[in-house]
Amino acid sequence: MRAIAFLAVMPAVAFVVHPSQAQDAAAGEKVFTKCKVCHVADKDQNKVGPSLNGVIGRTAGTHPDFTYSAAMIAAGKSGVKWDEPTLTTYLHAPQAMVKGTKMTFPGLKDDKDIANVIAYLKQFSK
Repeated sequence: MRAIAFLAVMPAVAFVVHPSQAQDAAAGEKVFTKCKVCHVADKDQNKVGPSLNGVIGRTAGTHPDFTYSAAMIAAGKSGVKWDEPTLTTYLHAPQAMVKGTKMTFPGLKDDKDIANVIAYLKQFSK
């Protein structure tokens, strides 16, 4: 009876995957081409947007020599730190998370793309 109950639950469990288990940095690099117009990740260089080199673990609105919006600076002061859950939310809908951000990108709608971009960014973070 336990085996039947276990088999009945397995299909539902198969869909509960932690984002970090499904990340693919190579696929994330391809998705990141959408970001390259404004951002660099493989070196510490600001463009239209701040450098994303070392972004994982960074407090929002704090990269040196970049002029952030007041909204992004306020987000950082309120405790926003770029970790996987926060980046997932932000990359899905930047303006919804930080109202008043200068980032005009509408966001990534595919959760797999977001997880992969985060995997790509992790390569360039300490």
